Amino acid sequence: MKPNSDTRKPYAGSSRALIIALDVGTTFSGVSYALLEPGEVPKIHGVTRFPGQEHVAGNSKIPSVMYYDKHGRVMAAGAEADNASIISQAEDEEWIKTELFKLRLRPKSMKLKMNGMRLSSLPRHKTSVDVFGDFLAYLFRCTKSFIIDTHANGQTLWHHVENSMEFVLSHPNGWEGAQQTKMRRAAVYGGLIPDTDQGRARIRFVTEGEASLHACVQSGLAADVLSNPSRHGFLVADAGGGTLDISSYAVRGTNPLVIEEVAPPDCIFAGSVFVSRRAREFLEEKLKGSKYGTPDSIDHITKRFDETTKRLFRDKKDLQFVPFGSPLDKDLPAGIRGGQLKLDGTEVAEFFEPSVQAAITSIKAQVDASQGMIKSVWLVGGFAASPWLFTQLQERLAPLKITVSRPDSQTSKAVADGALGFYCDHHVSARMSKFMYGVEYLREYDPNDPEHQSRKDRLCELPSGPRLLPDAFDCILARCVKVKESTVFSRKYCTELTNLSTLSVFEVEIWCYRGGDTIPQWILRHAEDYSTLCVVRADLSLLSGSAEPKQGKNGKTYWTIVFSVEIHFGLTEFKARIKWNDNVSDFSCIFSYVC
Repeated sequence: MKPNSDTRKPYAGSSRALIIALDVGTTFSGVSYALLEPGEVPKIHGVTRFPGQEHVAGNSKIPSVMYYDKHGRVMAAGAEADNASIISQAEDEEWIKTELFKLRLRPKSMKLKMNGMRLSSLPRHKTSVDVFGDFLAYLFRCTKSFIIDTHANGQTLWHHVENSMEFVLSHPNGWEGAQQTKMRRAAVYGGLIPDTDQGRARIRFVTEGEASLHACVQSGLAADVLSNPSRHGFLVADAGGGTLDISSYAVRGTNPLVIEEVAPPDCIFAGSVFVSRRAREFLEEKLKGSKYGTPDSIDHITKRFDETTKRLFRDKKDLQFVPFGSPLDKDLPAGIRGGQLKLDGTEVAEFFEPSVQAAITSIKAQVDASQGMIKSVWLVGGFAASPWLFTQLQERLAPLKITVSRPDSQTSKAVADGALGFYCDHHVSARMSKFMYGVEYLREYDPNDPEHQSRKDRLCELPSGPRLLPDAFDCILARCVKVKESTVFSRKYCTELTNLSTLSVFEVEIWCYRGGDTIPQWILRHAEDYSTLCVVRADLSLLSGSAEPKQGKNGKTYWTIVFSVEIHFGLTEFKARIKWNDNVSDFSCIFSYVC
């Protein structure tokens, strides 16, 4: 994709910098990078040469697959892992094939329906973060080799930027702070950054939906909308291997370009891998009793379905064929002749149907949430190349007067290119809150309230006298609220302590509620709709010198501590802190995620 020079500004830094965008997809991955030169407009490059792909010029994607030996060492990855000699060696030496590992990082709140299929087991002594880190390390090594081999004085260039380069990691819309923390740990494990505050600060995150938006701007797909802003909005649908990420936007200004989210983004497990999983399930049943019904044969036929039939399918009225063998392969009762498996077009359409229906349902929900602003859909991502998915979205959204478009350039590398567009251009100035966020507080007990009476066994009493109930929910940010990047949400609280030594380990939990738009009265700690987003930890021992002792109800000494919780929701990475005043100056602390 060519950068849009009309919207991109020259790099304002004082020294050369390197930014690398790593798009680790469920099924395929890619890398883009930008060398930033002071005073020059940044230009985006793609890594188009990987080991095992030397015969394919300009291919910018590799399979998200690795082989490990029995000791947990990576033996092959990416395109090399698809090589016939590697596959044979892996079988002989009993290597462990690891794929779809990205799905293991998903939030607990995102349920994964595998239709009876299971994710492949992890290598011995490896966690999901370790495996993700191993693949990041592989992509990083490939990027280093590509830059050194491709650019003039590449070795000198790399040496100049290797200790300061920054990374942009993209992730599905549905991933949150805990997943970002795991990805940052994986980057440390993979050797991309040192395990220091300065090192961790060199990692930035962007949702795949927002990265795809920037890719659409860069590709020119959005030119008509961007040059003629109106009250109409548009939707970016990033259809990948694992997830379908849906994001809705509207243009608020053209010079400079300013874009805002108009509905909370959505993320659903409806990517192309689930079409393949449904096809495999069908083939297991269809070929039962056939000599082609063995697990190895099913694996091979499903792989050929992925590579041919799935990508080309466009009309359910036509017979479909999966070429998988030689002209001598035949099993007429199973529909196999001349090395091809015959399928009815309606059968193949059924493999796609749950993903298509999930996409339509999500898009309609976005249209409703945006109050009908959405008039166009831009389809990007690897799954976007499917003619059937594209035409089905066009046909089913036509009654809503919504047009569906897709770029004629390579949609599969949209996220990696768009992640760099996010870093350089930063077009999105406001985002919509996906869920409700708040903290626990103590609510004063009302003996006449039946709900309070049912919780009476959990009553606690403050040193100053009031009787209070725990687990009350104080909403700091409601769902579906537009939040500017610069907006800070702050709420002041106080607590009473009988021992000042506890100030050194002061903690506040930030809670997330996913159950709708009505603010709940209480936190139901074990319910699926509630989860701890992060824990803000602070050392408030500095306050012990200025806190004034008071006499409590029973003559016990206590201290009142006043503090504020500040939360930045408008960024692609959640930030929170505790702020307090010791009558001399303000202090604050950082936060840590609960994974």
